[in-house]
Amino acid sequence: MAGAYDDRDGTIWMDGKLVDWRAANVHILTHAMHYASSVFEGERCYNGKIFLSRKHSERLHYSASCLDFEIPYTVDQIEAAKAEVLAANDLTDAYVRAVAWRGAGEDMGVSSARNPVHLAIAVWGWGNYYGDAKLKGAKLDISKWKRPSPETIPVHAKAAGLYMICTTSKHAAEAKGCSDALFMDYRGYVAEATGANIFFVKDGEVHTPLPDCFLNGLTRQTVIGMLEDKQIKVHERHIMPEEMEGFEQCWLTGTAAEVTPVGQIGDYNFEVGAITRDISESYEKMVRS
Repeated sequence: MAGAYDDRDGTIWMDGKLVDWRAANVHILTHAMHYASSVFEGERCYNGKIFLSRKHSERLHYSASCLDFEIPYTVDQIEAAKAEVLAANDLTDAYVRAVAWRGAGEDMGVSSARNPVHLAIAVWGWGNYYGDAKLKGAKLDISKWKRPSPETIPVHAKAAGLYMICTTSKHAAEAKGCSDALFMDYRGYVAEATGANIFFVKDGEVHTPLPDCFLNGLTRQTVIGMLEDKQIKVHERHIMPEEMEGFEQCWLTGTAAEVTPVGQIGDYNFEVGAITRDISESYEKMVRS
């Protein structure tokens, strides 16, 4: 599958039925378009099996509750819909995007309690999120924006509105020849990349930011468990930016990113070392097993 995302062959599951890809549209007065009342999940299917599928569906419901709406489909129904749309598009290795949003209805202001909630699931083939950076190490810019305080926004929801500064930061990074950007949080601690969590290695031990103001990714949780199974000490803690000078290795984790080594962040350089290579290879084997 190639071309613009609104002009492709295939079908998309939308509100309980499969529709032609090009016909999967919404009205211009859809509430989510104006007020970001939308949540989503990004998932990967390997050899016909979506990795952590049910956890993603459960998180979609949780995110919706954080934005004060309820998805009109159960987790079991969402799971069945994913299987249906994968089969309809004849895909066994794919990216899966489930999205729920407040649509057009009686309300067209900040309030939208009377508007219907919709759900759609699209699937397509997608390779490495960072291209060849997965082999040689990604280069990251440092964003001018910061991840916000939990007192200002539902930071643990996977909500569309939270990605506004991610888009602008990634654009700025790409303009500098980087693959992505790293955020600090509202206190100045290292937080995450625009769509991935981050890990560092020093003296054989792993350090990763405490997810107290950003999404605790499912891939992040998986990788921490893998490291612990390998008897590698993991420190979940607040990390100051200047500490990056002393770290030897670095990688990103996420459904799209999978496990991607990082070679440079701003002026800080990292090697694609043994722990990074091992966890990347182990992750690949696990999701395809």
